[in-house]
Amino acid sequence: MRSGVASRILIYLLLLGLGATFFAPFLWLVGSSLKPETEVITYPPTFIPSQIHWENYPEAWNQFHFLRGFFNTLTIIVGVLIGTTLTSSMAAFAFARLRFPFQGPLFLLVLSTMMIPYHVTLLPQYVIFRDLGWLNSFKPLIVPSFFGGGAFFIFMLRQFFRTIPLDYDDAARIDGCGLLGVYWRIILPLSLPALGVVAIFVFMGAWNDFFGPLIYLTSPEKYTLAISYLTWQRMPQHLGYRHLWSHVMAIGTLLTLPPILLFFFAQRYFIQGIVVTGIKG
Repeated sequence: MRSGVASRILIYLLLLGLGATFFAPFLWLVGSSLKPETEVITYPPTFIPSQIHWENYPEAWNQFHFLRGFFNTLTIIVGVLIGTTLTSSMAAFAFARLRFPFQGPLFLLVLSTMMIPYHVTLLPQYVIFRDLGWLNSFKPLIVPSFFGGGAFFIFMLRQFFRTIPLDYDDAARIDGCGLLGVYWRIILPLSLPALGVVAIFVFMGAWNDFFGPLIYLTSPEKYTLAISYLTWQRMPQHLGYRHLWSHVMAIGTLLTLPPILLFFFAQRYFIQGIVVTGIKG
């Protein structure tokens, strides 16, 4: 009995230490955003500012075009979210519920695409989008999500769909539902936890995406937050720009908050969807 309590305490202490290790950079980021400029660059660094300077946030906000980058990023997120959840769920429904020739090999072929690095397909995709005249637009960042949404999401949703009893499909067909009716009225409403996991992953990927917008977007008016943040930091001082590190940390804190808040409010769906997707093979 005592050994079980001791082992549980050790596990909790280990998890607490790991949590503190991962939380330390964020704590330093928030603390640095509230410090005076001279204290940000001192060594050894401190986590808690000696004086709290709330004015760092409005001053950084006035310098950084946050709303423009936010709406550009939000446009991409909404497009990718719709395309990924719709097409990946349709493909997963086909693999989980339908029976057709070469179903197993085709599913393995889809899974094998996860082993292809993104940079391998970057050049041919860039050539295709260039020939289509889509460069310097959001289309290269949104349209590919409407072609399956990615092998990982197809696999995860297929695993979840297979946990739903086939009796629901039969009952829906008896009531007059066709194939699309079963998918839309039965499968999707019962798969909200898994779809929530997909939405969280899509949001995180699109919000933090730096490489894609860097390659395809050239106009500052279309920059996402990630690209705007980089260009804002590198504005030359001889043109009149001088960014304090405390302001840079303040904007970095604002860019970090939306993913944290999303996970905080949607963690129940995230955990439930992740757990259930691994129940049935």
